[in-house]
Amino acid sequence: MNIYVGNLPYKTTEDDLKNAFAPFGQVASVKIVVDRYTGRSKGFGFVDMPSDDEAKAAIAGLNGKEMDGRPLKVNESRPR
Repeated sequence: MNIYVGNLPYKTTEDDLKNAFAPFGQVASVKIVVDRYTGRSKGFGFVDMPSDDEAKAAIAGLNGKEMDGRPLKVNESRPR
């Protein structure tokens, strides 16, 4: 399942995000979207988890949880 993670602190790294999701299960990939001109995070990203059950547990456990003072918005990503 591909998971959208919004309202990320700008200093969050892909490793930080992977570590936040790891307790819920296997993380296949992590991608934080960055501005192509400045190279700075846009404040959102995507996490891919192979197990739907683990992904749903991660969404339930992390949605609204604070990371560096900002409440995360975590839900199943929608197709482009």
